Order: sequence, then C-alpha cells, then structure tokens
Amino acid sequence: MNRRGGDVMDGHIKIKVCGMRDPDNIADVAQLHPDFMGFIFYRPSPRYVGDHFRVPQSVSPHTRRVGVFVNELTAVIAQKAKEHGLDFVQLHGNETAEECLELKNLGIGVIKVFAVGDEMDFSVTREYRHAVDYFLFDTKGKYYGGNATRFNWSVLSRYDEDVPFFLSGGISPDHIDEIKKLGNMRLVAIDVNSGVEIRPAFKDVKKIEAIKAILKI
Repeated sequence: MNRRGGDVMDGHIKIKVCGMRDPDNIADVAQLHPDFMGFIFYRPSPRYVGDHFRVPQSVSPHTRRVGVFVNELTAVIAQKAKEHGLDFVQLHGNETAEECLELKNLGIGVIKVFAVGDEMDFSVTREYRHAVDYFLFDTKGKYYGGNATRFNWSVLSRYDEDVPFFLSGGISPDHIDEIKKLGNMRLVAIDVNSGVEIRPAFKDVKKIEAIKAILKI
C-alpha cells in the first residue's frame, strides 16, 4: 500500500480510470496499463462496487489502486484501504484537513476533491496542502462526483498552490488536445469515468485507447 508518491510526477499527464466494478471489464482496462484505477465505495453511487467486491488480480502493481469515499469514517476508510490494497483514497465529501492528515500518516496516499464552478476560490485548498498528496478538481453539480459535465477550465489559471492536481468532469477523447495545453500547470493526471462509459461502471476500452494515443502514453 505504500507505492504512492512522487514517482508518478515525471512530466507526462497520467490517466486514471475511475468507477470500475465488472471483473472482465477491469481486466480489459488493466491491459492498457492506466496509471490509476478507481473503485467507488460510496453506496449511493451507481458505480458502487458492492459489498462483496475484490480488486481482481489482473490489476498490475504498477497501476495505483484508488478507493473513492464520501464522508466516511476515517477508521472505515483505513480498513478498506488495508483490505483492498489501496494506494490512494479519493475523498469527495466534507473531510477536514485533520482527517486527511490522519490517513496520510497511516501511509495511505490522499487525493482531496474540490467541486469547481466559475466562482471557485482556490484559497479553500490552502489548509489541505500539507495533508494530501494531490487535489482533484471536479465539476460542481448536484452529486458529489460523476456529474458528467466539464467545468470552465480557464478558472484553473487562478490556482496558485504547489500541490499537483487531477482533472475530472466528463472527460472524453474529444477533450484531450485541449487538456494537453494545461500541461504547464500542476496537472498530474486526468480522471476519466462517465466520458468513456458504455453504461455505468463499464468502460469503453477503445475510448481509453484513444485518450492514451492522443496523450502519447
């Protein structure tokens, strides 16, 4: 569980495929060697992994395992991380910097999510900068995540912290050329989910291949 960290920061935009559940689909996507693969442990999500889920052995150790949680007890998150061999936890709720730091001190990588709209004040990230490994900026909407729409990426020019970030929000192959232009920021990875789906929790392998081809990874 301690494979997190700076070795993913090599100047290339990484790819995280999130909302995985079906074992065969996981195996197919795993063959593409994504840098991160996400599994949602939030029951209300249509991509919730279920009560008896286990990460298939087809997922390479080189693909970081990310567990997605929303306002879950820290002890429960830590237990799930141990049970599933999670390298990172991705926190979509109202988790405090203290809760993030507690998890980080257990040797678990922490990705804290912020919902972004046109009026986003990035100063809200400041208190978390020593408590996380990465931020993730997602589209502000009705749901904690998976709103399937992108936000106005120009607002990212207002982000001035040193913590590198993931970009999420309905990303599909059509957006990648534009995303590449953000490479001079602290963008470390894109998080794809609904934009590459055939149905909830089942990904279109060809769309992921197309994204990797455009990113040249």
